[in-house]
Amino acid sequence: MIKLILGLFVAATLSAKVYDGVAVVVENKAITLLDIQKEMQKAHVDAKKAADILIRQKLEMIETQKRNISVTSSEVYADIRKMAQQNNMSVSQFYDAVRESNGLTSEDLKETIRKKLLSQKLYNAIAMSSIEEPTESEIEDYYALHKEQFMHPKSFDVVIYESHNRELLQEKVDNPMFYSPEISSNEQKLFFNHISPDLAKLLLSTKTGHFTPVVSNAKGGFMSFYIKSVEAVEGSTVASSKAQIINAIMAKKREAVLSDYFARLRDNADINIIRMPQ
Repeated sequence: MIKLILGLFVAATLSAKVYDGVAVVVENKAITLLDIQKEMQKAHVDAKKAADILIRQKLEMIETQKRNISVTSSEVYADIRKMAQQNNMSVSQFYDAVRESNGLTSEDLKETIRKKLLSQKLYNAIAMSSIEEPTESEIEDYYALHKEQFMHPKSFDVVIYESHNRELLQEKVDNPMFYSPEISSNEQKLFFNHISPDLAKLLLSTKTGHFTPVVSNAKGGFMSFYIKSVEAVEGSTVASSKAQIINAIMAKKREAVLSDYFARLRDNADINIIRMPQ
């Protein structure tokens, strides 16, 4: 049960030294004002929403410990290697790309992956036993209501610009008339069904006549795709999209189970809201 402790009450009954900078206490685990401010900036949300996110994270951590769920360094490395392969990179290239794009060191990335895998294991332990596979009727109904999700272009006509110098390539992206012999280019037709999901997402998010953001390539350099044209949107059928539909339905059911579980957990937890950022 959440206990809202008013500022005057706290001042009269609690040591200011103990609670200096603390905003919320979840089962004796502190969330500071700084934690909330950082989450507000990261997630672009207000203080209440940021606090809710952090409370959920604390509850997940506590539940993970109760269930003795852990992640080994081998599991972390395997996940990093998988992501590197999906992006056609070596592990060291992937580390470099993450550091350049997000400012995360290799140790920061490993810790982020460890937390992600812990959450996945916890979610599976909570949700999987409670979720049934969708029926054919559910699949057909979902497709009818979300048909646009399963439509995509047949192909992209692109010019791929590559360079080992990120700054020069970024200059080309910012100023298409810019020329440097250190930047190579080649035109290609990329078929939607033959490219990786990550590349498809990158191309779909870029307007025709524009460059994609600069990303790392498999050669230790950098690349950007200029979208010349997009060939006809392809429709789909229930049969051709069945795997995607099942994944979407299962994800929705899974989140419903988890939201309900953690809502009940929060109702029964000892949570003291002391103060919020002004």
